Amino acid sequence: MITVKTVRELRAAVARARSEGKRIGLVPTMGNLHAGHAALVTKATQRCDFVVASIFVNPLQFGAGEDLDSYPRTLAADQEKLLEAGCQLLFAPTVEEMYPDGMAGQTLVSVPGVSEGLCGGSRPGHFDGVATVVTKLFHMVQPDLAIFGEKDFQQLAVIRKLVRDLNLPIQIIGEPTVRAADGLALSSRNGYLNEEQRAIAPQLYQTLSDIAAALQHGESDHATLLDDARTRLSAAGFVPDYLEIRNPLTLRPATPADRQLVILAAARLGAPRLIDNLFVDLDATA
Repeated sequence: MITVKTVRELRAAVARARSEGKRIGLVPTMGNLHAGHAALVTKATQRCDFVVASIFVNPLQFGAGEDLDSYPRTLAADQEKLLEAGCQLLFAPTVEEMYPDGMAGQTLVSVPGVSEGLCGGSRPGHFDGVATVVTKLFHMVQPDLAIFGEKDFQQLAVIRKLVRDLNLPIQIIGEPTVRAADGLALSSRNGYLNEEQRAIAPQLYQTLSDIAAALQHGESDHATLLDDARTRLSAAGFVPDYLEIRNPLTLRPATPADRQLVILAAARLGAPRLIDNLFVDLDATA
C-alpha cells in the first residue's frame, strides 16, 4: 500500500491504475479505524481492482465545541488496518492541502432536504462540511464507486442525493453497520466511553430493536412508541438528542402508507454522542 499526502500524488497514482484498466473504488474515512471501516475496504476490494482510502479529519464538518481537536488521530495503526483489508492507496492530506486558501472563503456544497433535521438539526453546518469534502474527494479520485457505512444513515442519504443531483458517474454503496457482540454499533467515538458507559451503551440498539419489533407486530402509534423509548433511554442514563421513525428514502416522518421505515437515534451518554439506526421492512412480516 502506498501513502500519499498531496492531490498531485493522488491523481498520478490513480491515473496509473486507470491506465491499466482498473476499476477504482473509494472509501473516505476520518481515521481511527475499526472493524467497520475494514468491512468497507473489504467490500471495495470485492467490487474494484484498485482501492483508495482517505483519512482526513475534516474541520468543516465540526461545529463550535465539538471534538475536532481531541478526535483520535492514529495514522500508523490505521495504515496497518488498511493494508490488511486490501487497500492499495491511502490519501492522508493535511488541512492546508485540502483547503489551500483557508476555509473562510471555501465554496460549500449544500444538499437540501435530507440534510435537514436529525443530525443536521443538532449540528448546524455539519452536512455542508461533509458534502463539500466528499465532493472534493470525488473530483480528486474520480472513482467508479464509493462505499459508506449505513451507521451514518443520514450522511449516506446526503451523499446519494448529492451524486444524483450533480450527475456524478459514481456508484454509491451502503455497507451494513458492524456491531460489537452486545449490539453496540462500532464507532471511533466509542473510545470516549468509560467502563460504566460502555456497559450501558448497547441499550441504544436494544431500544431500536424493541421499537422495530413493535412495528412488525402491527403497532402504528409512532408517537407513543417513541415517547416510551425516550423515557427508557433517559432512565438508563442517556440524554436523547432525537429518536425518530422516518421514510428511509426521503427521511421525512413516516406515514401510515410507508412499508419501509428507518428508526434513527442520537443520544449522549456522558460526553460521547452515539448514533444508530435500524431499517424495518413491514412487508417482510406479511
